[in-house]
Amino acid sequence: MQIKKDSVVSLNYQMFDDSGELIDESQEPMVYLHGGYDGIFPQVEEALHGKTVGDKVDVTMEPEYAFGEYDDSLIRHEDIDLFPEDIEEGMMFEADDDESGESMVFTVKEIANGKVTLDGNHPLAGKTLRFAATVGAVRDASQEELEHGHAHDPEGHHHHH
Repeated sequence: MQIKKDSVVSLNYQMFDDSGELIDESQEPMVYLHGGYDGIFPQVEEALHGKTVGDKVDVTMEPEYAFGEYDDSLIRHEDIDLFPEDIEEGMMFEADDDESGESMVFTVKEIANGKVTLDGNHPLAGKTLRFAATVGAVRDASQEELEHGHAHDPEGHHHHH
């Protein structure tokens, strides 16, 4: 069965940075609804179109097609008093963006002189990524999946992240 619009596709994937280092790998197959539902990177979706079980794709994405360009305006400097005492570099905090009101994740980049430097960029922002995947399964989406705009797991439960 070929991957087409409204197919539910199951993938095993690996993601590499531009130096070829493995940065992410599927433990469980990733399942998404094919056909422009934002379930996967658009360039990867394009490469998968028409493929069948066992086929492989290997897509290199510039930052703008992966996690976006690095945005200096997402750097914040806050007073250390606003944070828990056990704060350390590398910790991640969820906070609401002042402008959009949307929830964003900030990574602690530096702690110095009573100030905490936070970075709201995705850790992979500004990076060129290589996405290599093998098609594990393809099936037609159910009516319910199409109404919801995403794939459900085999038991029919759906997880909203």
